Amino acid sequence: MNILFAFADDWGRYASIYAEHEGPDSINKLISTPSFDRIAREGALFMNASVPAPSCTPCRSSLLSGQYFWQTGLGAILVGAVWDETIPTYPLELEKNGYHIGHTYKVWSPGKTANAPYGGKRTAYVTGGANFGKFSHHATKRAQEIGIEAAKRELLDEVRMNFDSFMEARPEGKPFCYWWGPTNTHRSWEQGSGKALWGLNPDDLMGRIPAFLPDVPEVREDVCDYLGECQALDTGLGIILQRLEELGELDETLIVVSGDHGIPGMPRGKCNLYNLGCEVALAMRWPGHIQPGRVINDFVNLMDLAPTFLEAAGMPVPESMTGRSLLPVLLSERCGQVDPGRTFVVTGRERHVPSARKGELPYPQRAIRTEEYLYIINFEPDRWPMGAPRGLDNPNTVPPSYEDLQWKIGVAYAEMDASPTKAWMIHHRNEEEIKPLFRLGFGKRPYEELYDLRKDPFYMENVADRSEYSDIKKKLNVELMEVLHKQQDPRVTENPCRFEHAPYAGPLQAFQR
Repeated sequence: MNILFAFADDWGRYASIYAEHEGPDSINKLISTPSFDRIAREGALFMNASVPAPSCTPCRSSLLSGQYFWQTGLGAILVGAVWDETIPTYPLELEKNGYHIGHTYKVWSPGKTANAPYGGKRTAYVTGGANFGKFSHHATKRAQEIGIEAAKRELLDEVRMNFDSFMEARPEGKPFCYWWGPTNTHRSWEQGSGKALWGLNPDDLMGRIPAFLPDVPEVREDVCDYLGECQALDTGLGIILQRLEELGELDETLIVVSGDHGIPGMPRGKCNLYNLGCEVALAMRWPGHIQPGRVINDFVNLMDLAPTFLEAAGMPVPESMTGRSLLPVLLSERCGQVDPGRTFVVTGRERHVPSARKGELPYPQRAIRTEEYLYIINFEPDRWPMGAPRGLDNPNTVPPSYEDLQWKIGVAYAEMDASPTKAWMIHHRNEEEIKPLFRLGFGKRPYEELYDLRKDPFYMENVADRSEYSDIKKKLNVELMEVLHKQQDPRVTENPCRFEHAPYAGPLQAFQR
């Protein structure tokens, strides 16, 4: 059995097949992702897949090692991450047992040493180049010279060449494990490219934007451009599927497709434990093992994939992997809720990128998500979840020009990626209609948050202090704390907690080695 894992940076849960299971206002109704949809229709579509942490390096540390991010040492943070090579990872375990392993584009970075959990440079295959990561920028520039379709074709040829070089290097008779990690859904992307390259109309997003975002042209265009990048990665995925089919190995391969967290540069998205930050697309195809057309409602944490891959390959799972293999769920013929024990997922966050530049402490969070509720603990509510409002402490301060859009590391609310949406909200933050949305996205948060997703799908109203929810809040708190204690989360088992001190926290110099 071969393994193909396509893992896109900052993708979120955007694929056209999800529109069939969502309401009439679903954003997914506007896009077309035939490659992902094919995998789901010929295999299984997961409705409740979440990342362990909505920040790329911690999420990837967790996924590769099959355990919660806080169990991966310095892999639990982004800036300053250092890989502990004593931790088993599924690709290196597969390699020990005879697999030919390789990766293209991003696996584990910007940690030290880059992509170490996957063998580093030794297992990299980029002979075709690495322009796909800037898809809209590259295609827009080249389209002026050779036309849009030819520009796209250059990037798709790159995907093919990289994959072919991996396959050509495989020793005869060996199964393979390939990681395709496109980064084009990570900012930045070309403004207006959703329409120019993919024919998506920003105006079609009117009335479909989440309630915590302003439904204005600038935001709609920003989301539209992101959706264009989602279609681009799906097109690249299609190239790999086509090559497998041509090689006669498509049906001999377990194919899994997902992403490392939600949309960047959007309030309540990436770096947040809300659904927009933690929910991701997930589909799997494995003929003869996964019955086609299944739709699975079980709550899945992506760290469960590592033991799943090993068990599917018939190999022992290291004791360090605290994730639970999905193999019993995959081999079942049932739809809906398959495993009665998979009714919630636990997520969390510690240090992300920009705060380290100024020596700020992390914004520690843990959450438990069920079908009906989202419960979040913000362990340090006096800190800024999106970074300090540096330079904007005075509400009347006017930031740099909107056209500049340079909201990068070291500036206001630096935990949020630079984006047109971020810039627009900062510029309009004092307008009466925008003030409450700005507070939700950028302001400080209470120690506890609780959202009744049945009534409030966009988690706009925190009901943690309402008496009618006191029993629910207590129950969720107990369930969350049980997991944190059982899995030795330093946030609840250590005093002082390691995440509050160097090398996990403190000025950036503490990370330089």
